[in-house]
Amino acid sequence: MNEESKNNYYAIIPATVRYNKDLKPNEKLLYGEITALANSKGFCFASNRYFAELYKVTIHTVSQWISHLEKLGYVNIELIKDNKKEIKERRIYICDTPYIQKDTYPYVLKSTYPIYKKVQDNNINIKIDDLFLFIINNREKISNEFYSIIKHLEFNYTTDILSIMKEDKIQMIKEIIYTLYSLYNTDFKYILPKINRDELINIYIISKEHNPSDFLNYYKMAIINKYAKNTT
Repeated sequence: MNEESKNNYYAIIPATVRYNKDLKPNEKLLYGEITALANSKGFCFASNRYFAELYKVTIHTVSQWISHLEKLGYVNIELIKDNKKEIKERRIYICDTPYIQKDTYPYVLKSTYPIYKKVQDNNINIKIDDLFLFIINNREKISNEFYSIIKHLEFNYTTDILSIMKEDKIQMIKEIIYTLYSLYNTDFKYILPKINRDELINIYIISKEHNPSDFLNYYKMAIINKYAKNTT
């Protein structure tokens, strides 16, 4: 019996996963299994073959499930490569997702398993800054559809206005825009026209107060919980 088969930890499936109508039942079960396997080291290293045998499905099916969980922002995938740039290990990390209680803003429960603080890509701040520059300069690299969303939310600041703004406020705007763009590239794109500017900023401030391990993912999931939870 290998280490994967010896797992005795509880599986945890938060409400954001349980009630997501875009997820298949087995994708939710897979998420729970990943949380259990991630308990020991902070990440799950089980192979697609292992999950395929566990759920009696094909390896391709498992691959699709994991890709879908990643696309919706529930897991992060890290590929460990050797000196020859060949993949030697895959690590699946659970994203720090917020919960909804009644109609309040999200909070984080104390987990019985460690939440992995994903090491941010060295390029993450560069990506945020680059996107921000594209937006304020209305560059062609940004689609008209997404730019219209930013314009509607009044985040299309000019350089003159930015020059008199405090750095922390500019950073907030950058991170909000980056999160919106992340949502724009997921299946939750449909909620963007519903978003209210004041609520968006309020969720940002409250999310910051919780000091989550992965703020951008936490903030994104908080927006999803706010605007997608009542969708039928």
